[in-house]
Amino acid sequence: MKIACRTLFAWMLIACSSSNAADDALEQTLPISAVERHEVYPVLIGKKESPLFTIDLRNDTGREILIHSLRLSFKGTTDRNDLESVRLFRRHTARGPRADELLSEIQGNNASLVFAPPVALATGRERWLLACSVRKEALLDHRVRVECDSIETSAGTVRPRLEGSAIAQRIGIALRQAGQDGVHTFRIPVLATTRAGTLLCAYDVRWKSSRDLQGDIDVGLSRSLDRGQTWLPTQIIMDMGEYGGRPQAENGIGDPGIVVDETTGEVFVFALWVHAKSGKHQWRADGSEPGFEIGKTAQFMLTRSIDDGATWSPVENITLQVKKESWALFAPSPNQGIQLRDGTLVLPAQGRDADGPFATIIMSRDHGKTWTTAPRAYSGGNECQAVERRDGSIMLNIRNGEKKRRGVVITKDLGQSWELHPTHEKDLLEPTCNASLYRWNGPNDASVSSLLLFANPADAKRRVRQTIRMSVDEGETWPLASRLLLDEEEGAGYPSLSRVDDGHVGIVYEGSQSHLVFERISRQELLSIAPAR
Repeated sequence: MKIACRTLFAWMLIACSSSNAADDALEQTLPISAVERHEVYPVLIGKKESPLFTIDLRNDTGREILIHSLRLSFKGTTDRNDLESVRLFRRHTARGPRADELLSEIQGNNASLVFAPPVALATGRERWLLACSVRKEALLDHRVRVECDSIETSAGTVRPRLEGSAIAQRIGIALRQAGQDGVHTFRIPVLATTRAGTLLCAYDVRWKSSRDLQGDIDVGLSRSLDRGQTWLPTQIIMDMGEYGGRPQAENGIGDPGIVVDETTGEVFVFALWVHAKSGKHQWRADGSEPGFEIGKTAQFMLTRSIDDGATWSPVENITLQVKKESWALFAPSPNQGIQLRDGTLVLPAQGRDADGPFATIIMSRDHGKTWTTAPRAYSGGNECQAVERRDGSIMLNIRNGEKKRRGVVITKDLGQSWELHPTHEKDLLEPTCNASLYRWNGPNDASVSSLLLFANPADAKRRVRQTIRMSVDEGETWPLASRLLLDEEEGAGYPSLSRVDDGHVGIVYEGSQSHLVFERISRQELLSIAPAR
């Protein structure tokens, strides 16, 4: 009887008052409640379902009630036509809608989800997930923002309480997803821009499992001819086949790095080949050993393109040019290299010897005909990224073991000597993961528009919070206020940045919503949060 009276009182309040105060009072008297939560991650073209938000429902009536509809708000969405459908799921698993129960669906951008018949809500708590599919024609500069205004139930109208804030989610591309093209795992992306403006993304194609070398791994490449809006099908550009009579699983090649020669237009992709090391790992014990012999030490490989990545040369082995015999392992650092103002090509590199892991660079002064290696830049770290600073020095930013802060070193003589930078092990947090460091020069290389961009999972423990940070003073400071959060959930974490055009930068990263995610970010947005000079 008490429950019936409370419900009647609630309906009287709805009929008699339209003020916010009355609505608040109503929510306090209704026997059910709803809490809406939004998280930061993109909605993705090419993905069947992209999460928008969750609603936690609590039914304290002591009996089953019925949910008739949810009224949605699309305020803040750039173009409602970007949405192909919106679906509501009842959660049964911790992640993703695939195993969840579909409750209702609307096509396009209608305002309400209506349940026919009504959905029964038992006593207690449950979680619902709202997800969408994005049209392939949706523009990457657009945003999607959806909220729940109200829920119509047999016990009254409920307005969800918003925990935190509603997010205007970016539209991105699900560049590579688990199981796509029969591939188990895509990893280790590296993004680059050719002289003609074509975007190239190379990555590991791990056919059978997620494990690193040694394994059945090839280097794949995706190309975009329209500033990242669409991408051509994967090309396999490095595949060692069944060399030496060994199966594909004992001829894996991966961990790609890219260098673009702006003078000639030639593109170089480097990778590490491991032969006949079944069950081994290249970074451990005898997974790669001192020497030069194929089958004993991992090999430093190279392929070239002179037509913007449409075709590639046969794979070359440059191990004898760049590796020291005493090193157990020497490999490209997975990311984009640079070309110095004097034309020298530079690729960050990594290795291990009897003293442990180290970082350094390789270089070419003859447009990629030959390559040489600088002395080690830093011991204790490995994967590294490079930029040329205004004074001509090279800054190397390094994955730094278990120290949870990035290593940073400087060379003023093309790697013949190195010194610690003042930000070494101080400013840039990491969970032991690869990162991306990129100089983005603006029109006329104006000082305020020449940004150093740094991307990584900004956390000390987990590969969460994929973030871009900015410096306008050549990496001397990285203000906390100048951060752009892209994906707060956990992924494999590796990012790679590259220019799209004068007004946009692109990033590919291993995200929470797809193995490889591409997003395009405007210069205007970055400058709006850049530190003042």
